[in-house]
Amino acid sequence: MAVRTVVPFGPQHPVLPEPIHVKLELEDERVVGVVPIIGYIHRGIEKAGELNTFRQNVNITDRICGICSFIHGIGFSQGMEKIMNIEVPKRAQYLRVVWGELSRIMSHFLWIGLAADAIGFESLFMHVWRIRERIINIFEETTGGRIIFGTCQVGGVRKDIDNETLQRIAKELTEIEAEYKGIAAIFTDDYTIQHRWQEVGFLSKEDAYKLGAVGPTARASNQPQDIRMLKYGAYADLDFEPIVETAGDCYARAIARIREISQSIDLIHQAINKMPAGEIAAKITGNPEGEFFSRVEQPRGEVVYYLKANGTKFLDRFRVRTPTFANLPALLQMLKGCALADAPAIILSIDPCISCTER
Repeated sequence: MAVRTVVPFGPQHPVLPEPIHVKLELEDERVVGVVPIIGYIHRGIEKAGELNTFRQNVNITDRICGICSFIHGIGFSQGMEKIMNIEVPKRAQYLRVVWGELSRIMSHFLWIGLAADAIGFESLFMHVWRIRERIINIFEETTGGRIIFGTCQVGGVRKDIDNETLQRIAKELTEIEAEYKGIAAIFTDDYTIQHRWQEVGFLSKEDAYKLGAVGPTARASNQPQDIRMLKYGAYADLDFEPIVETAGDCYARAIARIREISQSIDLIHQAINKMPAGEIAAKITGNPEGEFFSRVEQPRGEVVYYLKANGTKFLDRFRVRTPTFANLPALLQMLKGCALADAPAIILSIDPCISCTER
Protein backbone atom coordinates (compact mmCIF):
# COMPACT_ATOMS: atom_id res chain seq x y z
CA MET A 1 0.00 0.00 0.00
CA ALA A 2 1.38 3.37 -1.00
CA VAL A 3 2.20 5.79 1.77
CA ARG A 4 0.36 9.09 1.59
CA THR A 5 2.13 12.31 2.54
CA VAL A 6 0.68 15.81 2.91
CA VAL A 7 2.99 18.54 1.61
CA PRO A 8 2.11 22.23 2.16
CA PHE A 9 2.64 24.31 -0.98
CA GLY A 10 2.95 28.02 -0.16
CA PRO A 11 1.99 30.58 0.94
CA GLN A 12 5.59 31.47 0.03
CA HIS A 13 7.26 29.70 -2.89
CA PRO A 14 10.31 30.68 -4.96
CA VAL A 15 8.46 30.14 -8.26
CA LEU A 16 5.23 32.00 -7.49
CA PRO A 17 4.88 35.75 -6.81
CA GLU A 18 1.54 35.27 -5.03
CA PRO A 19 0.93 33.93 -1.49
CA ILE A 20 -1.16 30.99 -2.67
CA HIS A 21 -1.52 28.12 -0.20
CA VAL A 22 -2.62 24.56 -1.00
CA LYS A 23 -2.08 21.25 0.75
CA LEU A 24 -0.99 18.52 -1.65
CA GLU A 25 -1.71 14.92 -0.70
CA LEU A 26 0.88 12.67 -2.34
CA GLU A 27 1.35 9.00 -3.07
CA ASP A 28 5.07 8.81 -3.73
CA GLU A 29 5.56 11.76 -6.15
CA ARG A 30 2.00 11.80 -7.50
CA VAL A 31 -0.66 14.28 -6.32
CA VAL A 32 -3.86 12.45 -5.36
CA GLY A 33 -5.63 15.17 -3.37
CA VAL A 34 -5.60 18.95 -3.10
CA VAL A 35 -7.03 21.24 -0.41
CA PRO A 36 -6.93 25.02 -1.07
CA ILE A 37 -6.48 27.37 1.88
CA ILE A 38 -7.58 30.93 1.26
CA GLY A 39 -7.79 33.95 3.52
CA TYR A 40 -4.07 34.44 4.09
CA ILE A 41 -4.19 38.09 2.99
CA HIS A 42 -7.88 38.93 3.44
CA ARG A 43 -8.26 42.73 3.65
CA GLY A 44 -11.96 43.32 4.24
CA ILE A 45 -12.45 45.29 1.02
CA GLU A 46 -16.09 44.27 0.57
CA LYS A 47 -16.97 45.57 4.04
CA ALA A 48 -15.06 48.78 3.28
CA GLY A 49 -17.23 49.14 0.18
CA GLU A 50 -20.30 49.39 2.43
CA LEU A 51 -18.69 51.93 4.78
CA ASN A 52 -17.54 54.37 2.07
CA THR A 53 -19.72 56.36 -0.31
CA PHE A 54 -20.35 54.98 -3.78
CA ARG A 55 -18.15 57.71 -5.27
CA GLN A 56 -15.26 56.77 -2.98
CA ASN A 57 -15.59 53.07 -3.78
CA VAL A 58 -13.82 53.44 -7.14
CA ASN A 59 -10.64 54.16 -5.18
CA ILE A 60 -11.19 50.93 -3.23
CA THR A 61 -11.79 48.81 -6.32
CA ASP A 62 -8.59 50.20 -7.88
CA ARG A 63 -6.73 48.59 -4.98
CA ILE A 64 -8.26 45.12 -5.16
CA CYS A 65 -5.47 44.24 -7.58
CA GLY A 66 -2.54 46.34 -8.73
CA ILE A 67 -2.17 44.60 -12.10
CA CYS A 68 -5.77 44.96 -13.28
CA SER A 69 -6.83 47.91 -11.15
CA PHE A 70 -8.33 49.95 -13.99
CA ILE A 71 -10.67 47.17 -15.13
CA HIS A 72 -11.87 46.73 -11.54
CA GLY A 73 -12.79 50.41 -11.71
CA ILE A 74 -14.72 49.79 -14.93
CA GLY A 75 -16.63 46.90 -13.36
CA PHE A 76 -17.75 48.93 -10.36
CA SER A 77 -18.46 52.13 -12.30
CA GLN A 78 -20.46 50.26 -14.94
CA GLY A 79 -22.67 48.74 -12.23
CA MET A 80 -23.36 52.10 -10.61
CA GLU A 81 -24.07 53.68 -13.99
CA LYS A 82 -26.69 51.04 -14.75
CA ILE A 83 -28.36 51.52 -11.36
CA MET A 84 -28.43 55.31 -11.78
CA ASN A 85 -29.31 55.29 -15.51
CA ILE A 86 -26.21 57.32 -16.35
CA GLU A 87 -25.26 57.58 -20.02
CA VAL A 88 -21.47 57.50 -20.24
CA PRO A 89 -20.02 59.80 -22.95
CA LYS A 90 -18.72 57.95 -25.99
CA ARG A 91 -15.20 59.35 -25.65
CA ALA A 92 -15.02 58.07 -22.08
CA GLN A 93 -16.10 54.61 -23.22
CA TYR A 94 -13.33 54.52 -25.83
CA LEU A 95 -10.74 55.79 -23.35
CA ARG A 96 -11.78 52.99 -20.99
CA VAL A 97 -11.03 50.50 -23.78
CA VAL A 98 -7.59 52.01 -24.36
CA TRP A 99 -6.60 51.88 -20.68
CA GLY A 100 -8.35 48.54 -20.14
CA GLU A 101 -6.53 46.82 -22.99
CA LEU A 102 -3.22 48.38 -21.92
CA SER A 103 -3.90 46.79 -18.52
CA ARG A 104 -4.45 43.42 -20.22
CA ILE A 105 -1.16 43.75 -22.12
CA MET A 106 0.70 44.77 -18.95
CA SER A 107 -0.76 41.80 -17.04
CA HIS A 108 0.05 39.26 -19.75
CA PHE A 109 3.61 40.58 -20.09
CA LEU A 110 3.98 40.23 -16.32
CA TRP A 111 2.81 36.61 -16.48
CA ILE A 112 5.01 35.69 -19.46
CA GLY A 113 8.05 37.10 -17.67
CA LEU A 114 7.28 35.21 -14.47
CA ALA A 115 6.64 32.01 -16.42
CA ALA A 116 9.98 32.38 -18.19
CA ASP A 117 11.74 32.89 -14.86
CA ALA A 118 10.00 29.85 -13.35
CA ILE A 119 11.34 27.63 -16.13
CA GLY A 120 14.84 29.11 -15.84
CA PHE A 121 14.88 31.60 -18.73
CA GLU A 122 16.06 34.54 -16.63
CA SER A 123 17.29 36.62 -19.56
CA LEU A 124 13.93 36.12 -21.31
CA PHE A 125 12.20 37.31 -18.14
CA MET A 126 14.27 40.51 -18.24
CA HIS A 127 13.55 41.15 -21.93
CA VAL A 128 9.79 40.66 -21.48
CA TRP A 129 9.69 42.99 -18.49
CA ARG A 130 11.81 45.53 -20.36
CA ILE A 131 9.06 45.70 -22.99
CA ARG A 132 6.41 45.76 -20.27
CA GLU A 133 8.06 48.85 -18.84
CA ARG A 134 7.17 50.71 -22.03
CA ILE A 135 3.48 49.97 -21.36
CA ILE A 136 3.84 51.24 -17.80
CA ASN A 137 5.45 54.42 -19.16
CA ILE A 138 2.33 55.00 -21.27
CA PHE A 139 0.20 54.67 -18.14
CA GLU A 140 2.44 57.08 -16.26
CA GLU A 141 2.23 59.65 -19.05
CA THR A 142 -1.56 59.44 -19.45
CA THR A 143 -2.75 58.84 -15.86
CA GLY A 144 0.10 59.92 -13.59
CA GLY A 145 0.34 56.45 -12.03
CA ARG A 146 2.28 53.33 -12.84
CA ILE A 147 0.20 50.70 -11.04
CA ILE A 148 -2.78 52.43 -9.38
CA PHE A 149 -4.24 54.99 -11.78
CA GLY A 150 -7.34 56.55 -10.18
CA THR A 151 -8.62 57.46 -13.65
CA CYS A 152 -11.97 55.64 -13.85
CA GLN A 153 -15.00 57.14 -12.13
CA VAL A 154 -18.76 56.67 -12.04
CA GLY A 155 -20.01 58.45 -15.15
CA GLY A 156 -16.82 58.29 -17.22
CA VAL A 157 -13.12 58.97 -16.68
CA ARG A 158 -11.22 61.68 -14.81
CA LYS A 159 -8.57 62.40 -17.44
CA ASP A 160 -8.49 62.80 -21.19
CA ILE A 161 -5.80 61.85 -23.71
CA ASP A 162 -5.28 64.37 -26.50
CA ASN A 163 -5.30 63.08 -30.06
CA GLU A 164 -1.60 63.75 -30.63
CA THR A 165 -0.72 61.57 -27.63
CA LEU A 166 -3.11 58.87 -28.85
CA GLN A 167 -1.26 58.74 -32.18
CA ARG A 168 2.08 58.48 -30.35
CA ILE A 169 0.65 55.61 -28.29
CA ALA A 170 -0.46 53.85 -31.48
CA LYS A 171 3.03 54.19 -32.95
CA GLU A 172 4.63 52.96 -29.72
CA LEU A 173 2.37 49.90 -29.66
CA THR A 174 3.26 49.05 -33.25
CA GLU A 175 6.96 49.09 -32.28
CA ILE A 176 6.27 47.07 -29.12
CA GLU A 177 4.39 44.42 -31.09
CA ALA A 178 7.20 44.05 -33.62
CA GLU A 179 9.76 43.57 -30.84
CA TYR A 180 7.49 41.34 -28.82
CA LYS A 181 6.77 38.90 -31.67
CA GLY A 182 10.43 37.89 -31.77
CA ILE A 183 10.36 37.07 -28.08
CA ALA A 184 6.98 35.32 -28.36
CA ALA A 185 8.52 32.92 -30.88
CA ILE A 186 10.69 31.53 -28.07
CA PHE A 187 7.58 30.51 -26.16
CA THR A 188 5.91 28.97 -29.18
CA ASP A 189 8.94 27.16 -30.63
CA ASP A 190 11.36 26.37 -27.78
CA TYR A 191 11.72 22.65 -27.06
CA THR A 192 12.31 23.13 -23.33
CA ILE A 193 9.09 25.08 -22.82
CA GLN A 194 7.10 22.63 -24.94
CA HIS A 195 8.54 19.66 -23.05
CA ARG A 196 7.85 21.31 -19.69
CA TRP A 197 4.27 22.43 -20.42
CA GLN A 198 2.70 20.27 -23.10
CA GLU A 199 0.29 17.60 -21.79
CA VAL A 200 0.77 18.98 -18.27
CA GLY A 201 -2.16 20.31 -16.23
CA PHE A 202 -4.81 19.11 -18.68
CA LEU A 203 -8.31 20.60 -18.38
CA SER A 204 -10.94 19.24 -20.75
CA LYS A 205 -13.53 21.41 -22.47
CA GLU A 206 -16.26 19.69 -20.47
CA ASP A 207 -14.49 20.22 -17.13
CA ALA A 208 -13.72 23.86 -17.98
CA TYR A 209 -17.45 24.45 -18.45
CA LYS A 210 -18.63 22.32 -15.53
CA LEU A 211 -16.16 23.83 -13.06
CA GLY A 212 -16.83 27.42 -14.14
CA ALA A 213 -13.37 28.27 -15.46
CA VAL A 214 -12.99 31.77 -16.93
CA GLY A 215 -10.58 33.78 -19.05
CA PRO A 216 -7.56 32.25 -20.81
CA THR A 217 -7.88 29.20 -18.54
CA ALA A 218 -11.26 28.40 -20.11
CA ARG A 219 -10.41 29.59 -23.62
CA ALA A 220 -7.29 27.38 -23.72
CA SER A 221 -9.67 24.44 -23.22
CA ASN A 222 -11.74 25.35 -26.30
CA GLN A 223 -14.37 27.36 -24.40
CA PRO A 224 -14.98 30.58 -26.44
CA GLN A 225 -16.02 32.55 -23.37
CA ASP A 226 -15.10 36.25 -23.31
CA ILE A 227 -17.29 38.76 -21.47
CA ARG A 228 -16.20 41.50 -23.87
CA MET A 229 -18.44 39.72 -26.40
CA LEU A 230 -21.38 41.08 -24.39
CA LYS A 231 -20.36 44.35 -26.08
CA TYR A 232 -20.33 46.54 -22.99
CA GLY A 233 -19.01 50.08 -23.42
CA ALA A 234 -17.14 50.79 -26.64
CA TYR A 235 -16.60 47.08 -27.35
CA ALA A 236 -19.96 47.23 -29.17
CA ASP A 237 -18.18 49.19 -31.93
CA LEU A 238 -15.00 47.08 -32.16
CA ASP A 239 -14.29 43.89 -34.12
CA PHE A 240 -12.73 40.89 -32.42
CA GLU A 241 -13.29 37.22 -31.60
CA PRO A 242 -12.28 35.28 -28.47
CA ILE A 243 -8.78 33.78 -28.60
CA VAL A 244 -9.28 30.00 -28.33
CA GLU A 245 -6.81 27.12 -27.98
CA THR A 246 -7.84 23.46 -27.93
CA ALA A 247 -5.11 21.48 -26.12
CA GLY A 248 -6.22 22.48 -22.60
CA ASP A 249 -2.73 22.16 -21.07
CA CYS A 250 -0.23 24.62 -19.58
CA TYR A 251 1.28 25.26 -23.01
CA ALA A 252 -2.13 26.14 -24.50
CA ARG A 253 -2.80 28.59 -21.68
CA ALA A 254 0.55 30.26 -22.40
CA ILE A 255 -0.16 30.50 -26.13
CA ALA A 256 -3.62 31.94 -25.47
CA ARG A 257 -2.12 34.82 -23.46
CA ILE A 258 0.60 35.41 -26.05
CA ARG A 259 -2.03 35.72 -28.79
CA GLU A 260 -4.22 37.97 -26.62
CA ILE A 261 -1.46 40.58 -26.42
CA SER A 262 -1.64 41.09 -30.20
CA GLN A 263 -5.45 41.15 -29.99
CA SER A 264 -5.36 43.86 -27.32
CA ILE A 265 -2.96 45.96 -29.40
CA ASP A 266 -5.37 45.66 -32.34
CA LEU A 267 -8.32 46.70 -30.13
CA ILE A 268 -6.40 49.79 -28.97
CA HIS A 269 -5.62 50.72 -32.59
CA GLN A 270 -9.32 50.35 -33.44
CA ALA A 271 -10.33 52.48 -30.44
CA ILE A 272 -7.82 55.22 -31.31
CA ASN A 273 -8.92 55.30 -34.95
CA LYS A 274 -12.60 55.56 -33.98
CA MET A 275 -12.09 57.86 -30.97
CA PRO A 276 -14.96 60.40 -30.91
CA ALA A 277 -14.69 63.95 -29.65
CA GLY A 278 -16.70 65.20 -26.68
CA GLU A 279 -16.96 65.11 -22.92
CA ILE A 280 -15.25 62.48 -20.78
CA ALA A 281 -17.68 62.33 -17.83
CA ALA A 282 -21.41 62.65 -17.24
CA LYS A 283 -22.80 64.79 -14.45
CA ILE A 284 -24.08 62.75 -11.50
CA THR A 285 -27.02 63.90 -9.38
CA GLY A 286 -28.80 62.14 -6.54
CA ASN A 287 -28.07 58.82 -4.90
CA PRO A 288 -28.40 55.31 -6.34
CA GLU A 289 -31.28 52.95 -5.58
CA GLY A 290 -31.54 49.43 -6.97
CA GLU A 291 -29.20 46.52 -7.68
CA PHE A 292 -27.13 45.27 -10.59
CA PHE A 293 -24.70 42.51 -11.56
CA SER A 294 -21.83 44.08 -13.52
CA ARG A 295 -19.61 41.75 -15.58
CA VAL A 296 -16.36 42.71 -17.30
CA GLU A 297 -13.39 40.79 -18.68
CA GLN A 298 -10.20 41.00 -16.64
CA PRO A 299 -6.83 39.69 -17.97
CA ARG A 300 -7.53 36.51 -15.96
CA GLY A 301 -11.20 36.25 -16.90
CA GLU A 302 -14.66 37.40 -15.86
CA VAL A 303 -15.02 39.56 -12.76
CA VAL A 304 -18.51 40.06 -11.30
CA TYR A 305 -19.64 43.02 -9.21
CA TYR A 306 -22.93 42.73 -7.34
CA LEU A 307 -24.03 46.17 -6.12
CA LYS A 308 -27.13 46.91 -4.07
CA ALA A 309 -28.01 50.55 -3.34
CA ASN A 310 -30.68 51.86 -0.94
CA GLY A 311 -31.18 55.47 -2.03
CA THR A 312 -28.39 56.87 0.15
CA LYS A 313 -24.76 57.50 -0.77
CA PHE A 314 -23.82 54.22 0.94
CA LEU A 315 -24.37 50.71 -0.47
CA ASP A 316 -26.22 47.87 1.24
CA ARG A 317 -24.04 45.28 -0.50
CA PHE A 318 -20.72 45.40 -2.31
CA ARG A 319 -19.74 41.93 -3.56
CA VAL A 320 -16.91 41.00 -5.91
CA ARG A 321 -16.18 37.62 -7.48
CA THR A 322 -12.77 37.64 -9.10
CA PRO A 323 -11.49 35.37 -11.91
CA THR A 324 -8.87 33.54 -9.85
CA PHE A 325 -11.55 32.60 -7.32
CA ALA A 326 -13.64 31.22 -10.21
CA ASN A 327 -10.63 29.27 -11.55
CA LEU A 328 -9.75 27.53 -8.26
CA PRO A 329 -12.06 24.49 -8.84
CA ALA A 330 -10.48 24.01 -12.28
CA LEU A 331 -7.00 24.30 -10.73
CA LEU A 332 -7.78 21.52 -8.27
CA GLN A 333 -8.87 19.32 -11.18
CA MET A 334 -5.63 20.04 -13.06
CA LEU A 335 -3.47 19.18 -10.05
CA LYS A 336 -5.03 15.77 -9.33
CA GLY A 337 -2.82 13.07 -10.77
CA CYS A 338 0.09 15.34 -11.65
CA ALA A 339 3.70 14.87 -10.55
CA LEU A 340 4.80 16.99 -7.60
CA ALA A 341 7.43 18.66 -9.82
CA ASP A 342 4.68 19.86 -12.16
CA ALA A 343 2.55 21.49 -9.44
CA PRO A 344 4.28 24.92 -9.58
CA ALA A 345 3.91 25.11 -13.38
CA ILE A 346 0.23 24.14 -13.24
CA ILE A 347 -0.58 26.66 -10.52
CA LEU A 348 1.31 29.38 -12.40
CA SER A 349 -0.57 28.51 -15.62
CA ILE A 350 -3.87 29.95 -14.35
CA ASP A 351 -2.08 33.25 -13.61
CA PRO A 352 -3.22 33.30 -9.97
CA CYS A 353 -3.92 36.63 -8.28
CA ILE A 354 -4.47 35.91 -4.61
CA SER A 355 -4.92 39.55 -3.56
CA CYS A 356 -7.87 39.62 -6.01
CA THR A 357 -9.20 36.32 -4.70
CA GLU A 358 -9.17 37.18 -1.02
CA ARG A 359 -9.99 40.90 -1.35
